[in-house]
Amino acid sequence: MSPVPARPSDAIEAVSPRDRLFAFVRERWDFVALIALAVAPLVVPALGGALGGQVTTLFVYCILALGLNVMVGYTGLVHLGIAAFFGIGAYLFAILTVPMYPFQMRFVTAAAVSALATAGIGLALGAPTLRLRGDYLAIVTLGFGEVVKVTLRNLEQITGGMKGLNPVPPPGAGLKIGDTDLGLAFAIDPRWFYYLALLTLAGVVIAMRRLENSRLGRAWVAVREDELAAEAMGVSATRVKLSAFAMSSAVAGLAGCLYAASLSTTADPNAYDFNRSIMVLCAVILGGLGSIPGTLLGVALLVGFDTVLAPWADSAIQEWNINPTGSSLLSFSGWRLAIFGLALILVMRYRPEGLVPSRRMAAELHEAHP
Repeated sequence: MSPVPARPSDAIEAVSPRDRLFAFVRERWDFVALIALAVAPLVVPALGGALGGQVTTLFVYCILALGLNVMVGYTGLVHLGIAAFFGIGAYLFAILTVPMYPFQMRFVTAAAVSALATAGIGLALGAPTLRLRGDYLAIVTLGFGEVVKVTLRNLEQITGGMKGLNPVPPPGAGLKIGDTDLGLAFAIDPRWFYYLALLTLAGVVIAMRRLENSRLGRAWVAVREDELAAEAMGVSATRVKLSAFAMSSAVAGLAGCLYAASLSTTADPNAYDFNRSIMVLCAVILGGLGSIPGTLLGVALLVGFDTVLAPWADSAIQEWNINPTGSSLLSFSGWRLAIFGLALILVMRYRPEGLVPSRRMAAELHEAHP
């Protein structure tokens, strides 16, 4: 007598609640992370102070890294000048909002115009460089970043030179909801900027997920894998690359708008230099090329280490009087770049696909086991 086959419901009942929870977290990590970050200011009082501003900066860099991931991760184009578009977005937003200029647009309008204008500048850079690949494209983007930095520094009558443009009004300046002055609320309580940056980051993540699974997203990956084969299948490599330039630049410009608004100033042009581009690129590589959760994790590790952990460690060293002479050898920040380099070396040696790679990238960088 043949055994009775197991019913599908038996297999479902065999799965423990803990396994179901882990499966849900793996599949809907973005929803779980959004809920956790939204609740965090309610249970962590420090987020209402300086820590809230540091975490907001972390969210801004996550948006910037997602823009770079379009170029480097999806399309396979080496980009060493993403900080230039970050700065262009910040300065355009400031020009459209600061009192010294006649525009004085609202936050949403100024951010949208700045992002679109930055996308247009990205197209202007991408159009003459479409035939360049690899190191040649990297050199062009690197040079563009240096040109932008020097231009922002020298156009003092427009950009304020090394002083930058300020004060950049907070979002909601001049608007009231009931008895709440939005501009004053943003200026006093860092949690308003925290939630604004978090909602913007969530919107960018959703948009990137949709693009990743769309026809355009598949075309980006096809051009990265084999441009000639993609063109043979009817994919226009020219349009695909230009769309990657435009999308990456627009997202970087949006991040620049949030950065300038959160600081109430554009900062000086040196804030958008080559080191900034390299740090964001390292975060994308560390987390995993072409992976949204990997990119966010890479930014959390590198930028979080730089903006949250390092200042806290330095202040703790001062409080404990470990470094009374102020020696750089005993300063935690003094070893920051060495720790960055060591982390990248270890990742490239033992996990070249990144910490949380995309399935395609993980399959490419690991030999198939029989």
